[in-house]
Amino acid sequence: MTRWMDEEAGPVVRPYALIGGRTRSSGDTLDLVAMVTATGTAPSGGFVPGPEQERILSLVVEATSVADVASELDLPLGVVRVLLGDLQDHRLISIGRASASERILKEVINGLRAL
Repeated sequence: MTRWMDEEAGPVVRPYALIGGRTRSSGDTLDLVAMVTATGTAPSGGFVPGPEQERILSLVVEATSVADVASELDLPLGVVRVLLGDLQDHRLISIGRASASERILKEVINGLRAL
């Protein structure tokens, strides 16, 4: 019997299972350098953050970039954007613009492209 998911597929399949196969959320427009900060608000409306979202909330007690959140979680950016979008929809995080100069932003983008 052939398994549909093997050792190699596990890490690829699991992140998208975390978000129920969704590829879009309100977090889709989040820029890599956007700063994410926990609001300290308790979840409401029956929303229960998953383990990854709890980890995000602990990471963003102080303002942290979207890129840094994705790096810390070791998850694809698309998955992190969906998780962040859910947290933003429930007012558990706020998103702000980075306070960096245009030159620094260009250097970050060029560095990411070099990867």
